[in-house]
Amino acid sequence: MFPALLSVLLAAAPDPLACDLLLAGGRVVDGTGAPWFRADVCVVGDRIEAIGRLGERPARRRIDAARLVIAPGFIDMLGQSEYNVLVDGRAASKITQGITTEITGEGGSIAPLNARMIKDGEAAWRHYGVTPSWTTLAGYFAEFERRGATINLGTFVGAGGVRNLVIGKDNRPATAAELGAMEAAVAAAMEDGAFGLSTSLIYVPDTYASTEEIIALARVAARYGGSYITHQRNEDDTIDQSLDEVFRIAREAQVPAEIYHLKTAGKANWGEMPGVLKRIEAARAQGLDVTADQYPWTASSNNLDASLPVWVREGGADKLVARLTDPKTRARARDDFLQEHAGNWPEHAGEILITSVLNPELKKYEGKTIADIARAESKDPLDVLMDIVIADQGNTGRVSFGMSEEDVRAALAHPLVSFCTDSGAMAEDGIFSEEKSHPRAWASAPRILGRYVREQKLLTLEEAIRKMTSLPASRMRLADRGILRPGMRADLVAFDPETVRERSTYADPSHYSEGIPYVAVNGALVVNEGRITSARPGRILRGPGYRRP
Repeated sequence: MFPALLSVLLAAAPDPLACDLLLAGGRVVDGTGAPWFRADVCVVGDRIEAIGRLGERPARRRIDAARLVIAPGFIDMLGQSEYNVLVDGRAASKITQGITTEITGEGGSIAPLNARMIKDGEAAWRHYGVTPSWTTLAGYFAEFERRGATINLGTFVGAGGVRNLVIGKDNRPATAAELGAMEAAVAAAMEDGAFGLSTSLIYVPDTYASTEEIIALARVAARYGGSYITHQRNEDDTIDQSLDEVFRIAREAQVPAEIYHLKTAGKANWGEMPGVLKRIEAARAQGLDVTADQYPWTASSNNLDASLPVWVREGGADKLVARLTDPKTRARARDDFLQEHAGNWPEHAGEILITSVLNPELKKYEGKTIADIARAESKDPLDVLMDIVIADQGNTGRVSFGMSEEDVRAALAHPLVSFCTDSGAMAEDGIFSEEKSHPRAWASAPRILGRYVREQKLLTLEEAIRKMTSLPASRMRLADRGILRPGMRADLVAFDPETVRERSTYADPSHYSEGIPYVAVNGALVVNEGRITSARPGRILRGPGYRRP
């Protein structure tokens, strides 16, 4: 009786659930920092359905991953692609290095906006072909979803953007009424789905905000369960005072804090990173929830006009250009610049590389340093710098070499420092291929996995992946991403640990990375056998204060 009954029950039992995607026999690094193990990973829909020895479980697509490492998709804590993905939804330089999620919104976020702010950006909108049709984060999210993208994206609301919305770019304190309007704008953005408040305190108009103003806005974000994230006020000679401000904001606003792209810049400050890391450890020991992120390069990147004194940049591009074209004001700007850069100019001119311009007449300067241009044109390097800013209306991008490799390594090895690129997505073709960029946009994750894990053994494979997956996910409270577990969203990267490497350099950045043949976002392959697919499965990720309409 029993054998007959058993055969009936087995015949009636359903087949194992078919996988939409099955990565078979790979070395699974689950994102927690635990040792790798060999297993199959089954994806059904947009989630991981099973991990283990799954045998011949049926699958619509089966990939032999025996020579590959299977990891959670990498999470970029400072992605900068919020506008780029509307122009080119492939986010090509990001997905080809295994990045599946970006957190963005540094200082001046994609929203809120008003008509004046949209008009101010007219040159860039015209160049890239997408003019904002939104004024709120909710409107931007709808546009993102309408156009489609390969990556997931979440954003902070920028305190500088909110200041610009209410006050403009003038250097003055906010009135009580203006501060109230700024607080209301932060609250609205939090309810739209922002992850918290961001600042970028070396740029106009963020730099005009007092610590007290930031604390007031951070308290609003905290009320919704959000975080505070900052490009701190100084990363070189007065970094200790800048850290004091970060810690004070975290303490008085009672908010978790994150320091963007942690660095100690300028040769006079090389070797200071261990001390900075100890200060973060000490702050945590005192009960402050503070961490940091970092890109693995010794050069930074921003706009060329950021070299100039703050007062020169006040009020926006039109006022900037007017000051630099007035001989008397230009002479004052020169004197103040030379005072600020005493001891490292004009040598520093050889460390400023022009990467992108909007004015087509300036394309000849891309890929050249300020010193190169000065020599070729028999001009003073500072005049070259100011003349380019004028001719490009403040839109010129640059790379600046200012960090030491030992400081980069110290931060990279620290368990509290997660991963970022601080760059928007680029591509080998299309409009973004017409300009140069920082190689961090193309190859930050492969640089860690190839150079610092495989070659230099600064980090174990498991620890490097933890810092690129579960650590940023936990900081952003992304409960269903960053770890490989059944039930989690199926953001996956499968790479060859023996061949993964960067191909992008400062001189020749525009190359996708190697050794990452498969990337899935929400269960759909966006990189398949090393080629970008037509899938656009990326989603908007909303923060803890989100209020569904």
